[in-house]
Formats: sequence, C-alpha cells, structure tokens
Amino acid sequence: MKHRDHRILALPDVAVEAPRDTAGTLDWVGMAGIELPIAFDAGNGETQRCGARVDAFVNLTRAASRGIHMSRLYLLLDGHLGGGRLDGPVLERLLHAFLRSQDGLADRARVSLRFEHLVRRAALRSGNSGWRAYPVLVEALLDERGFRWELETAVTYSSTCPASAALARQLIQQQFAGDFRADAPLDHAAVMAWLGSERGIVATPHAQRSTAQVRVRPAQDAPLDLLPLLDRIEQALATPVQTAVKREDEQAFALANGGNLMFCEDAARRIQRALHDGAGIARYRVRVEHHESLHPHDAVAHASGGEAAGGWIGG
Repeated sequence: MKHRDHRILALPDVAVEAPRDTAGTLDWVGMAGIELPIAFDAGNGETQRCGARVDAFVNLTRAASRGIHMSRLYLLLDGHLGGGRLDGPVLERLLHAFLRSQDGLADRARVSLRFEHLVRRAALRSGNSGWRAYPVLVEALLDERGFRWELETAVTYSSTCPASAALARQLIQQQFAGDFRADAPLDHAAVMAWLGSERGIVATPHAQRSTAQVRVRPAQDAPLDLLPLLDRIEQALATPVQTAVKREDEQAFALANGGNLMFCEDAARRIQRALHDGAGIARYRVRVEHHESLHPHDAVAHASGGEAAGGWIGG
C-alpha cells in the first residue's frame, strides 16, 4: 500500500511575478463594496452599530510588480474597523497600516465607508417622535501631504417657492375682491367664514421635497460629530421632513413652510452661513436640489467655503 506524502507544499503566488506584457505604476488598486460592521458615535455619546460598505485602496509605485497584497487590506480593515468604534485616529492608524502591509509597493492609501445612521427626531407639536435614517459617507486619505478625512451626509427638507406663493396670494386677493364689494361694509363673521373656505385659498404655492448634500473637512483634531452638523443644517433650513405626524404636527409644518419660502439659492446660502459660522469645520461644500413639482427638471445650487488648499478626497 502506497503512503501519501503529507509534506506541505508552498502555495503558489503569481502576484509576485513581474508583469508579462506590461509594466507601469497605478494610481489606485484595491477593493470596493466590502461588507463590514462598524460602531459609530454621531456626537451624542451613544454608539450605534450598523453595516457599512467599505472601499480600500493603495497606489502601486513599483512598475515591475504585478500587483499589491490585496488580502492584507481586507484583514487590516477587519482588525481596525470590524465592529470597533469609528473615528479619525482609527482611520489614520488604518491607513498607515495599509502602507506598511505593502512592503514598499505603495506610498498613498485611502478608505471610504458608506452607511446610514438612525436618529430619533421629535414631532413638531404632538410630543411623538420617530426615526430618520441619514446617509453617511466617511473618506480618509494618507499621502505626501499627510492624513486628512471628510464627512458627507444629506438632509431632506421641504421647499416652498416664493414666486409661486406671491402668485397664489394675488389670486386670493382677486377672489376676495370679487366676493366682497369695496363699497360695502365688511362683516367680521363673513370674512372669517370666507377665510376658512376653499374660496379663501383659491390658489396654493407649489412645494417639493428637496435635498441638501453637504461634505465637510473637519478642522485638525476635531471630532467626527454628525449630529451637530445635521442639527445645524436642519435649523438653518427650518423645514426638515418629519417622522411621526399628527394633525397638529402637520399644521405646524405648514406654518414653517409658509414662514420659510425659499428658492434653491436661498437654501444654499442658509446652509453656507450656518457652516461658515460653525466651529470645527475647516472646509465645506454644499449642493441643494429642489425636486420641482412645477416641471420635470430640478433646481440646483452649489456653495462652498473654508480653506482653499488641496482638492477633495474622491474629487
């Protein structure tokens, strides 16, 4: 009977071989869409666990090398972020570990994480509350300029068109003039009844669900505080979408819309002012989209501010 040879053979590694047909450096090599659990404190001291999609990359500086050590990136991600608390220092240590793991093949590293963070929001008047899921993108880069990271999120809000509101008011004035003679005395009860009828609101301004996408680069050593950023944006806009809504909440929302008429330019400037005055933010950019109910295309405005040096991570 023949005996099997149980000696362990070295596993082949073709990645260390030189490229057969081409050679050259590469800007980025890595993996996208890695599934990973993370723990995130949005700035209120409460850690929330969720699933994230992670992209991890390094550059390839050695032209004669066929590829990077890709599996090492995955294992480092799992070791540094797999269920652990996410913050700036952790990301910086992770990117340094990326470069050490490549044995001189790379001198730049980057990582991005996409996930949603749930926030409990109070109703406007009823005393109820409900959950809002805010999208979060965290990106970090380590290169010759050092380490830097950015946070991006989005706020959904209601925007009522000022021009449409003015046109609606004019039609209501015309209706009033037709229903109440100028040379006749006004009866208080009749006017009150008219105001509460459909004739008293013969036209309404158009409003639409709108989105503000905001990216910030925190100041040096500033914490990764999502909640204060969201609160700052929503307070500036004054009409964020609601969760639990009873009739009194809906009425309060209508009042907020009436008191905060805004074009997309107004919304962008409100957020710009709020971020410009905020501590802990070195740089920011804003894109607002009003998903118009009047026509099939959107109204869009961009704003930015803060330090001007260097581009954004990811372009």
